[in-house]
Amino acid sequence: MDQIEFRVGGARIRLIQGDITEMETDAIVNAANPSLMGGGGVDGAIHRKGGPKILEECKRIRATEYPDGLPTGKAVITTGGNLKAKYVIHTVGPVWRGGKSGEAELLAEAYRNSLKLAVSKGIKTIAFPSISTGAYGYPIDEASRIALSTVKDFLEKENGLEEVVFVLFTKESFEKYKEVAMKIFH
Repeated sequence: MDQIEFRVGGARIRLIQGDITEMETDAIVNAANPSLMGGGGVDGAIHRKGGPKILEECKRIRATEYPDGLPTGKAVITTGGNLKAKYVIHTVGPVWRGGKSGEAELLAEAYRNSLKLAVSKGIKTIAFPSISTGAYGYPIDEASRIALSTVKDFLEKENGLEEVVFVLFTKESFEKYKEVAMKIFH
């Protein structure tokens, strides 16, 4: 398995190529759609592997907190169901609209709010996919820069997390994140 790691404060950041549904971190992050009802890509894979408990909790969140759907950039937490991870943090990244519609700030907010929620729940290890770069069409060059710098900035200010893992599904995604990380962390 390809991987690379960096340290920021007391935390370790790892980049790996793999399947996020196989991660044994305390939490994994789901690049969800606003409905929270599952979908394609990472979202569908997490719901399929995690089983019905995740969907039950998502339905409860929709009924009580977000009847109109989870807003872009916000994050909520559910059980991990049948996954190895204990929790799933669901966040909605922005759909790419050319970069002039606040996408960068919304993407950074999705990462930041997921990290804040993790710390508030005492989570020590968390794994992220590449949010918004699949069906939502966010260019991976820009998305990886935002993801990595947002996590770095967060870890420089906050204690509590021991490890943040970026789990990239394809070799191409892994290589792009690695290239960007070498600039940000050195």
